[in-house]
Amino acid sequence: MTSNEMQTDVLVVGAGPVGLTLAMDLAGRGVKVTVAEIRRYAEPPNVKCNHVSARTMEQFRRLGVAQKLRDAGLPEDYPNDVVFRTSVTGIELTRIPIPCRRDRYTETEGPDAWWPTPEPPHRINQLFLEPILLEHAAAQPGVTLLNRTQVTGFTQDDDGVSATLLDLDTGATRTLRCRYLVGCDGGSSGVRKQIGARLEGTAVIQRVQSTYIRAPQLKGLIPGKPAWSYYSVNPRRCGTMFAIDGHDTWLVHNHLNAEEPEFDSVDRDWAIREILGVGADFAYEVITKEDWVGRRLVANRFRDRRVFLAGDAAHLWVPYAGYGMNAGIADAINLSWLLAARVQGWAEEAILDAYEAERQPITEQVSHFAMDHAQKMIKARRAVPPNIEAQDAEGEAARALIGQEAYELNVQQFCCGGLNFGYYYTGSPIIASDEEAPPAYTMGGFTPSTVPGCRAPHFWLADGRSLYDAFGPGYTLLRFDGQADAAPLLAAAQARGLPLALLDVRARGNAVPEAYRHALVLCRADQQVVWRGDRLPAQPQALVEQLRGATAPAALPLAA
Repeated sequence: MTSNEMQTDVLVVGAGPVGLTLAMDLAGRGVKVTVAEIRRYAEPPNVKCNHVSARTMEQFRRLGVAQKLRDAGLPEDYPNDVVFRTSVTGIELTRIPIPCRRDRYTETEGPDAWWPTPEPPHRINQLFLEPILLEHAAAQPGVTLLNRTQVTGFTQDDDGVSATLLDLDTGATRTLRCRYLVGCDGGSSGVRKQIGARLEGTAVIQRVQSTYIRAPQLKGLIPGKPAWSYYSVNPRRCGTMFAIDGHDTWLVHNHLNAEEPEFDSVDRDWAIREILGVGADFAYEVITKEDWVGRRLVANRFRDRRVFLAGDAAHLWVPYAGYGMNAGIADAINLSWLLAARVQGWAEEAILDAYEAERQPITEQVSHFAMDHAQKMIKARRAVPPNIEAQDAEGEAARALIGQEAYELNVQQFCCGGLNFGYYYTGSPIIASDEEAPPAYTMGGFTPSTVPGCRAPHFWLADGRSLYDAFGPGYTLLRFDGQADAAPLLAAAQARGLPLALLDVRARGNAVPEAYRHALVLCRADQQVVWRGDRLPAQPQALVEQLRGATAPAALPLAA
C-alpha cells in the first residue's frame, strides 16, 4: 500500500440525509466509515424534503438524534395541518388536522394522532434536518468527512474497492481503499452509472416549478388557522405551498399541466401569484428556484459485488407522502447492519444478498403507490369546476364537493400508516418464512402482523420503555412465555458469534398487540420479524446459519 492511500471499512459517496444516516448507523456499530461530499462542510442543502416519517424517526431515536430534530423546524405551536383553499389566501375547502410538534406525543384525536409507535412523524424541512444530521455524524468516533471531494472512479477486487478521490479545491487526487462502497449520490449518481445499473420505469409524470421565497407579509394575509401545507385549487392555477420557518419563508410548487410540456410554458411569477391569491402589488423575494420532473424510476439492480446504491441513486419518484428521502433512509438502515455484520465478522458475505432482495421489491411497490397518487392528483386538478370561487349556493356546493374529495384522496398520503408500518419483506434469504402470508396494506392502512418479514408491532414495556428501546444491536428474541426454552438458540448464536439478545416481555397493562400469537418472536435491529414459533426449531443452529447468511432458506422443523 502506497503512502497516498487511505483505509476505511465503508466509503459513503454523498452526505445528504441518506448518506449521513448510513454513516451514523455504521459508526454506532463500530465500523470505520468515510463520507465523500462535493459540497463544503455545512453548506446549506436544497430546500427539498419537508417530512420525516415515523419509521425514520424510530431509527433516529435509536441513533440518539430524534429529540434534536423534534426541537427544530417550525415553531413548537405551529399547526402541522394540511389545508385546501381556492388559493393560499382564499376560501378554505377542507383541512387535514396534524398536531404541532409540541403536541406530537400527547395528541390522540385526528387521522395523524393514532400512530402505534414511540416516534410519530415530524414535519421539518431539509434545511433544518440535514445540519443536525451532519453535526451528529461528524461527532461520531469512526466517521471521517471529506468535503469538496468527488469520487471520480473505482475498481473492485476480491478483497475490497479502490476509489479515486479528487479534491475539488486543489485538483489533487488520491486513492482510498475500502471494503465496501455505497453510492448515496443522488439521482444523477456517478456510482450507479459506473456499475452499469439503469433506472427503469416512467420518465415523466409531472413537471414542477419550485420556488423558495421570502414573504414576511404573507402569513398575515392567510385567513384562519395557519397550516404546514397549503393546496391551492382554482381553474387558473393549482399548486402547493409549504411553510418553512413558520414566519417568513415558504416553498411554492407550481404543478404544470399536460399541455404545458416545457418549464417556460408558464410564467413563474404569474403562477406564484395565482397560487397565493395575491395581486401585482404583493412583494416577495425569490431565494432559490428549481425546475424538476416527477418520475417513477427504480434501478434494475442495487448492487455490484462490493458496491451498493441507496436513496435517489437507486430510485426516483414523485415525492408524495414524503417517501423520497424516507425510502432512502430505509435503504441506509437496511444496508448498514448487513455491512456491519460482515465487518464484525459474524456473518458470511451472502448476507449482503438480502439488501437487494428486500429493498428493491419494496421500492417498486412504494414507487407505484406514489405514481398512482400523482395520477389521481393530476386528474383532480383537471376537474376543478369553474365556479369554485363563486359567492353563491352553487359555488358553495362545488367547494364542499371538492373539499370532500380532496380530503378523502389526500388523508392517506399525509397520514400514511400503511407506508410506515405495513410494508414487509418477502423472498429474503435471511428471513425464515412460515405458512402465513403477510397482510396486504395500502398507502393509508395496514394490519399489524408478526409474519416473518413484517415490522414487529410496537408496544410499551412495563418499565416504561418502548419495545424498540430494548432491542439489541443485532437480533432480539422476544419471549412471551417464560416456560419456552430459548437456551439452545442462545447457545447456537453464541457459538457462531451472532449477536442475539433475549427479552422476556413484560408489557404495560394489556399492551401486547394481538398479532403476537407465538411464544417466541425473533426480530432484527431494524424491527423486522425474521422467525416466530411456540418452540424453537429442532435444529436451532440451522436457523442461526440462515440468519448469518451462511445457508439458503429452508424449512425448519420444530423440536418435538
